[in-house]
Amino acid sequence: MALSIRLPGDVEDRLKTLAAKTGRTKSFYITEAICEHIEDLEDLYLAEARMIDIRAGRTKTVPLEEVMKRYGMEG
Repeated sequence: MALSIRLPGDVEDRLKTLAAKTGRTKSFYITEAICEHIEDLEDLYLAEARMIDIRAGRTKTVPLEEVMKRYGMEG
């Protein structure tokens, strides 16, 4: 998929320099950066949604001790 983005000048310069030094394309590094960061963003939004559900009483929490006991990891 083709994608067009605007980068701040200093970021674009850094990206060009990195690509030139390593022989990789700018697209390679942009894809790497997105893939690395997207999982963190997905986790963040999932955690925020769960927190909203917990605060609204739609989801219950389970104490760590109970989880450890349930899976045979008692200390």
